[in-house]
Amino acid sequence: MLGAIVGDIVGSIYEFNNHRSKDFPLFGDGCDFTDDTVLTVAVADCLMQDGNYGEYIKRYACAYPQVKGSYGGRFAQWIHSESIEPYNSWGNGSAMRVSAVGFAYDDLDMVMQEAQCSAEVTHNHPEGIKGAQATAVAIYMARRGQSKEQIKAAIAKSFGYDLDRTLDEIRPVYQFNESCQETVPEAIIAFLESTDFEDAIRNAISLGGDSDTLACITGGIAEAFYGGVPQHIAKKALSYLPKELREIVKEFRTRYDLC
Repeated sequence: MLGAIVGDIVGSIYEFNNHRSKDFPLFGDGCDFTDDTVLTVAVADCLMQDGNYGEYIKRYACAYPQVKGSYGGRFAQWIHSESIEPYNSWGNGSAMRVSAVGFAYDDLDMVMQEAQCSAEVTHNHPEGIKGAQATAVAIYMARRGQSKEQIKAAIAKSFGYDLDRTLDEIRPVYQFNESCQETVPEAIIAFLESTDFEDAIRNAISLGGDSDTLACITGGIAEAFYGGVPQHIAKKALSYLPKELREIVKEFRTRYDLC
């Protein structure tokens, strides 16, 4: 799930200032972690502690209320409400926070089940659940040595996403979009066209749109497929995190042999 955090940090300065090219400093001036990282770590911590996803997500969001980019409006209302009931969201937040699930389980049914559980505490709309499941399944397949062709075919068949488009076709017409259905397929395509981990992140950023979330989703899949995050990139990304988040990431990576 460190790959997802890398994507979030790299994309953080391009969310509202899109850069439709692969030519940019990987960690540009002003980069920082956002809500995508906070909630990714929340899910990872919840998994390790066998906790309640809603409680962990709300706790982490409340602990980091003013991160770069901030939280979506409906999610922010949910954070500060007394209820932990979901609000039928189909936003891409369910997919950006799910990467730990794809790394933690060695059984496809468990990946599907846990991805749904992590999503539906807020994003209980079918598209919100589907986006989380597709992302987690892609990570699961990638780390188990499946080819890009196999991953593409399985995701397209199981979730109905159009993965036959190219980045060059998507880029000129792609707009900022916070839905799972118009973020997850594009993020997967960015991975499918990549040549290595860093190239995958650059592909995602080059599309524009919700850049940090796109790259977050792509980064988790790319980490799984390419056998980890290059050491110099991992070290730089971890340096942006406060100690408490960094320790959870390190604990997760050690427990699931991702170091």
